[in-house]
Amino acid sequence: MNWLAYEEEALAEGFEVVCGIDEAGRGPLAGPVCAACVVLPKGMVLEGVNDSKKLSEKKRDALYDVIKQQALDYGIAFASEKEIDEINILQATFLAMRRAVEKLQKVQPDIALIDGNKTPGLSIAERCIIKGDGKSANIAAASILAKVTRDRYMLELAQQYPQYQFEKHKGYGTKLHYEMIEKYGVSDIHRRSFLKKILEK
Repeated sequence: MNWLAYEEEALAEGFEVVCGIDEAGRGPLAGPVCAACVVLPKGMVLEGVNDSKKLSEKKRDALYDVIKQQALDYGIAFASEKEIDEINILQATFLAMRRAVEKLQKVQPDIALIDGNKTPGLSIAERCIIKGDGKSANIAAASILAKVTRDRYMLELAQQYPQYQFEKHKGYGTKLHYEMIEKYGVSDIHRRSFLKKILEK
């Protein structure tokens, strides 16, 4: 499998700097959505990098540090649960992606490879790759930065809102999480638009 096929294709078309973009946390009932943008050096495939969902937490944590050290540049950004409720999860995801690109400081990419089937509306060329986090080195690296950053943020929220046990489910809609919502109600870091049925009770 060639982890650089999409990068090489873009370079062959005349683009000079390729970045990969992915998000973590579109599905949870609580907390923000996180996006990351990564620019790896041309030709670099980091050993062990893969779609973050296919890696153990320990492996993701180790690769998180390696990616930050090896990347030419990276940006990580959130869109809050309140923004998700205001503009919907898809638009909030795109907002986080645009913010992540804006956080790049060292290099300016001229094309973005984006995991998924819709473009976030960047000011540079955009190319969607379905399941891109398992096909492109840059997107896979971005998926790891986004996932680890969001998980760590949810651990911080777990200390502020211990009753919901976010450390166990990271805000996803598990049986335990729904039980805690039934018991303690909806907090200010829950996505109200995801919990309409519970709020209507």
